[in-house]
Amino acid sequence: MRYEKALGIERRLGELIRLLRGGRDSTPGLAEKLGVSVPTVARDITALRERGYGIRAVRHARHWAYELVSEPAVTSVAGG
Repeated sequence: MRYEKALGIERRLGELIRLLRGGRDSTPGLAEKLGVSVPTVARDITALRERGYGIRAVRHARHWAYELVSEPAVTSVAGG
């Protein structure tokens, strides 16, 4: 059961990253697209920032929106 919940959260975070890459959505807009609450989106944004994603809030004419400005560097370990 715990694994299923964690897997669901990881999938949602992946979908959130995809949405942030694709445009500038407000918190309510992201919540609607993801099928979760506004506080859940806020927690997910915080979690992604803690993982190294650069996410900023940008003011548009009538609302605030999030945009992805950087992603964590991917490192590889060479075997040998």
